Amino acid sequence: MIKTIGVIGAGQMGNGIAHVCALAGYDVVLQDINAEQLNKALETIGGNMNRQVARGKISEADKAAALTRIRTSNDIRVFAETDFVVEAATENEAVKKKIFADLCPVLKKDALLATNTSSISVTRLASATDRPEKFMGMHFMNPVPVMALVELIRGIATDEDTFRQVRELTVKLGKQPANSEDFPAFIVNRILLPMINEAIYTLYEGVGSVEAIDTAMRLGANHPMGPLQLADFIGLDTCLSIMQVLYEGLADSKYRPCPLLVKYVEAGWLGRKTNRGFYDYRGEHPTPTR
Repeated sequence: MIKTIGVIGAGQMGNGIAHVCALAGYDVVLQDINAEQLNKALETIGGNMNRQVARGKISEADKAAALTRIRTSNDIRVFAETDFVVEAATENEAVKKKIFADLCPVLKKDALLATNTSSISVTRLASATDRPEKFMGMHFMNPVPVMALVELIRGIATDEDTFRQVRELTVKLGKQPANSEDFPAFIVNRILLPMINEAIYTLYEGVGSVEAIDTAMRLGANHPMGPLQLADFIGLDTCLSIMQVLYEGLADSKYRPCPLLVKYVEAGWLGRKTNRGFYDYRGEHPTPTR
């Protein structure tokens, strides 16, 4: 039975996962090698819970109780007594495998493991652990406290009990599970990222401006935000990483990352997190950069 949950990585996804787990009544250990990032994560969680209180989603008592359930550490040994650990580090296969190699000797023999990868093969990541049968993908959507979906991905070795426990956990977190096979980018990003990439090609080829493309898709396709605005929100480095996984994993030229996307990432224009992407966020209001 899962009672204590570990979360590796205190960035946007990690702090969101810690947030929803604590609200659902689980004891949470949030770990990151960067102490400053851990402090920032706690501030973010507190701020997001305050918004939930203001909207009547949770009570002040719910918030206070959830915050007491979260503890932080920059030492990976903190996971020694956890029942389940989800990795939410950067979308880089080598980094994730190194984390699992360091983590596994620390864990209890029966502890379950999951990765929040949005595109990388779960089977390959499982091979870097000592428990591939107790390992699977649990892809939360961003922002985690708001988005209802979690993609569940079995690796080739994932056993039925692991899948059952992780699915039950997903439901207890108030999320809707959707099962995906272990193919590059799974379901959501297999569909979403090529659309974003095509929007970037549309900009690159001069078919429309940033404002025109986003307005067309918001008003013409009834999307809540335009694809270029969404790319900035996701992070252009993450968009590029997922497109590279698709391009290399499926060997189809239709998944070739747009050269403009590559150029923006090389320039360090990664979207909202760097204050510049397809929009410039340094002023009072975002303004298109092209």
